[in-house]
Amino acid sequence: MLMPKRVKYRKMFRGRMKGKALRGNFLAYGDFGIYTTEPGWITANQIEAARIAMTRYIRRGGQVWTKIFPHKSVTKKPAETRMGSGKGAVEYWVAVVKPGRVLFEINGVSEEVAREALRLAANKLPVKCKFIKREIEEGGEQVEG
Repeated sequence: MLMPKRVKYRKMFRGRMKGKALRGNFLAYGDFGIYTTEPGWITANQIEAARIAMTRYIRRGGQVWTKIFPHKSVTKKPAETRMGSGKGAVEYWVAVVKPGRVLFEINGVSEEVAREALRLAANKLPVKCKFIKREIEEGGEQVEG
C-alpha cells in the first residue's frame, strides 16, 4: 500500500475540505483522466484497487499516472476502550481530495479504452468522478475540456 516512508508527526488532525482544488486540477501527463466533483478522503487501499482495475483493463498498453498520494494518517482506538488515555494508533493513510482534483491520467490508448478503464477505476473510489480529455484548439494550444 501507499504510505509515506517517514513522517515527522504521525498523528494528525482531521482538517477541513473547504473550497476547490488549487493544485493538480489539470492534465499534466496523459491525454485522458478522471477528476473528482466532490471532496473526500481516498484511502491507500482504494487508490491501489483503482490502479489495478485500470491496468488490468488496458493490458500492457498505454501508461497510467496516479496523481494523488495518501499523506494523511487516520487513527482509531481499539473497540470497547474507555475514553481518555490519548489518541489511538494509526489505522490507515488517506489522500485528501477537493473538487476538481485530477486523480488518474492515461496515455497511449484510444479514447474508448481510456473511458472504460477510468470508469472501472472511478467505481472503486468513494467520490464522484468525471472523465476529462485533452483537446487541441485551432491555434495549437492545448485545453482541457
